[in-house]
Amino acid sequence: MNLYKLRQEYTEKGLSFAQLQTDPTEQFALWFKQAQAAQLLEPNAMSLSTVSPQGMPRLRTVLLKSFDRTGFVFFTNYTSIKARHIASNSAVALHFLWLPLARQVSICGTAERLESDVSAHYFKSRPRASQIGAWCSHQSRVITDDSVLKEKMEQLQQQWQGQEIPVPPFWGGYRVSPLSIEFWQGRPNRLHDRFCYWREQAGAPWKIERLSP
Repeated sequence: MNLYKLRQEYTEKGLSFAQLQTDPTEQFALWFKQAQAAQLLEPNAMSLSTVSPQGMPRLRTVLLKSFDRTGFVFFTNYTSIKARHIASNSAVALHFLWLPLARQVSICGTAERLESDVSAHYFKSRPRASQIGAWCSHQSRVITDDSVLKEKMEQLQQQWQGQEIPVPPFWGGYRVSPLSIEFWQGRPNRLHDRFCYWREQAGAPWKIERLSP
């Protein structure tokens, strides 16, 4: 299938040095609020890239649950493929795509497990069904069909009826500490605006560079 003529021209306002916040977390917060204001579907959806011990990259979508100057947080099953990859290679990449705004944010950094009390605090904020659901799935493992999950869900609902759901020992969060964060703004004629904040190590001062599209 030839897709040569499938083309979208970006006409949004550009991005300049003068408009940038000095800290990339503040710049991300500004763009994230604008994505929310635009009522985009799940603006916190982000692609997470990891690499296997054999060097094979893998990409999937997860949800950002919090962020601050220390990093970007998501939650998952610690027995999942992504968790196994991170255990062998903590280098990861995150990517946000907000097409209606012609914007992308690309983040490279290292992932580490959250403190157990932080994970527990978030777990208790989840809907009860989602809490039980975390117990039902041994993420990434082969199952015969979804009846396995439904039966486990019903069993646990009865088992814990009227009780607080404990945090699964195999579930929790990761914090991605960024070493580079690129902000991409679509512009006419494919002359997009790209600004990259980068630092040599966590805690070091940020530097900002404009990149050629």
